[in-house]
Amino acid sequence: MAGRLLLVCRVLVRDLRRRPTETVLLLIAITAATGTLTLGLALNEIATQPYQQTRTATAGPDVVAAPRATGPDALAALAPLTTAAGVTAHSGPYPVAFLVLTAHGKTAHAVVEGRDNAPAPLDRPAVTDGTWVRPGGVVLERAFADALGVHTGDTVSVDGRALRVLGTAVTAARTTYPYAGWTSPDSALTERGGLVWVDRGDIAALAGEQPLSYTLNLKLADPEASTAFVDTATTSPRRTVHGGELTTWQDIAEADGRPVAQAQAVLLVGSWLLTVLAIAGVTGVVAVRVSGQRRRVGLLKAVGAGPAMVAVVHLAEYLVIGLAAAGTGLAAGLLAAPTLIQPSAGLLGSVNTQPPALYMVVAATTLALTIAVAATLAPVVRAAATSTVHALADAATPPRRRRWRIWLSRRLPAALLIGIRINARRPRRARLVTMNTLITTTVLVAMLMNHAQDKPFDLGYSELVDPRAERTDQAMLVLTVVLCVLALLNAAVNTWTAVLDARRPLAVARTLGATPAQAGVGLAVAQLLPAVPGVAAGIPAGLGLYTVASRGGIQYPPDSWLLATALGVLLAITALTAIPAMAIAQRPVADTLRSTPT
Repeated sequence: MAGRLLLVCRVLVRDLRRRPTETVLLLIAITAATGTLTLGLALNEIATQPYQQTRTATAGPDVVAAPRATGPDALAALAPLTTAAGVTAHSGPYPVAFLVLTAHGKTAHAVVEGRDNAPAPLDRPAVTDGTWVRPGGVVLERAFADALGVHTGDTVSVDGRALRVLGTAVTAARTTYPYAGWTSPDSALTERGGLVWVDRGDIAALAGEQPLSYTLNLKLADPEASTAFVDTATTSPRRTVHGGELTTWQDIAEADGRPVAQAQAVLLVGSWLLTVLAIAGVTGVVAVRVSGQRRRVGLLKAVGAGPAMVAVVHLAEYLVIGLAAAGTGLAAGLLAAPTLIQPSAGLLGSVNTQPPALYMVVAATTLALTIAVAATLAPVVRAAATSTVHALADAATPPRRRRWRIWLSRRLPAALLIGIRINARRPRRARLVTMNTLITTTVLVAMLMNHAQDKPFDLGYSELVDPRAERTDQAMLVLTVVLCVLALLNAAVNTWTAVLDARRPLAVARTLGATPAQAGVGLAVAQLLPAVPGVAAGIPAGLGLYTVASRGGIQYPPDSWLLATALGVLLAITALTAIPAMAIAQRPVADTLRSTPT
């Protein structure tokens, strides 16, 4: 047993040292998939960090109560909560009016909360610019102010009354823009809106004839038991973030992390697409490596190694590369997450890298090993099943000829015939090219769909910026860049292996009368032919993927964008193939035939 283990280790080290370029390509391909998966999983782990920092800095409440009733009925409904079991402190009730705010020609829903100038024991909004409330002025939640383009010193109108902007602030007691929870006086439904604070003495005049609502902040002896407190405090809780009767701090944290949720979905879906692309790329590299090791298979079997031992010798190398890629992808995803995720303007603090959770390590390792095994199992099994004599001879498999193929080949142009014959000799490689272009085109078209959408939020009267769009665009950009790099590497590997494998067939074709130009074009055609169906299928696949993943109405990009994308992918493949194809076509036929073993 020790001897076999030593043999596996020595062969493993030898292969890694002799083929460093291929090893790096394998590492990059698997790392791209595991890194993207880790990045998507990390979003869920660290998205709540800014909220927790804001909650600590502003003495955020554990439960926020906001009854549907108004006026004295609302105050009566809130009064028992201040003395409920488990409540250790409270602030408020604070009057709330659901009005409209106009700034710089834009009108939006505004949740107007009346506050005192003195600090409260709970929910002390942190002023990020300017000063806190005083009579005749207004303080805007920072994300809302950024969406409106409002700064300290500007003048805004709240239901027709001009107020000077005293500053901006952030809070953990209500969800950030645009989910502040605006409610029409004659409806229980909530709509998107922003939060502003005014002096308590000004809110009655601003509300006019509209009855005032109220909100109450509660601190519990056990903050983690806020959900149980809500369940106990009411028999029919409506614990929704947008204006429910009782809202826990966990609900608010989840809603504040909502802008990251769409980006997370993009990265998780993208990681599976990259997995397929990585399998295609790794399969291409492994097929070349295993075919080059056919004679070693024969030697191992000649000295007594069985099929299982042969398979272990070959698989060990790729499993080690997979484990290394899992660690690299895990580290890359965790380090990239804070750069990608910028906290909402309505929160304080920043996103920091955290040690990976156990499930993230397991997910990244499982994905990396799955890619390694899925891409290598078939060629390794074929190598293990090869007879000893055939492996030692290392002879090429004779092509299968059909009468109808011969009849058709006589009527094709020379360049097209050469390209078809190259693909006929290696159909698996042609399918890898199709898969590579299919995934690449799918993601590029999905990105075009994302850019074609109108992304502002309707806040009742005007459309303001969607805070989710920036994170989604960042995620799409990261995914597209990683995918394009991996697709280019796959295309380069496919071209490289095709050039090496086609040296002898091209030399034979030239001896039969083909010109160097026809031989070079034929090799390029061999890469373009399987790419065309991949591009053709990738366009509807990208449109369908975005349509399924999106919510609500969508807009389709112009046909010119889709056509340019398809042509761009095909031109990239042509450019990658043209240079090596023409170089090999110019090589003397005699040198090629002498250097190729028979």
